[in-house]
Amino acid sequence: MAVVFSHVSIVKRRLTEFNIDFCIVLFNTSLSTGCFLTKFKYAVVTPLLKKGSRDDSQLKNYRPVSNLPFLSKLLEKVVQNQLQHHLISNDTMPKFQSAYRQFHSTETVVNKLVNDLLLAADHGQVSALIAL
Repeated sequence: MAVVFSHVSIVKRRLTEFNIDFCIVLFNTSLSTGCFLTKFKYAVVTPLLKKGSRDDSQLKNYRPVSNLPFLSKLLEKVVQNQLQHHLISNDTMPKFQSAYRQFHSTETVVNKLVNDLLLAADHGQVSALIAL
């Protein structure tokens, strides 16, 4: 499957025409061979002070932030778009899947859950919820 850039504005800002052609060849080769460049796997990890933390001398007050290479993130988005398109077009995406779907969020899941619990209560059914 050929690479299609759906986030054209991001690509236009960051890449020249030559680089776009190079990325298409690179991404298509990576996808067809199943190989992911080793350099794409390395991240620069920066410790950032957690919000509300005032004591910067304690390591527990920091959180690690990983910055991956731009091309790695772009390839990840290309794969995500292709996979999502495949799952939706072949009707294999679970009906109530909320992650990685447009117009779905944790709020969507919570609304569905509350609605199901209320419907069960209206029908006199006992419900239990175990959340992790």
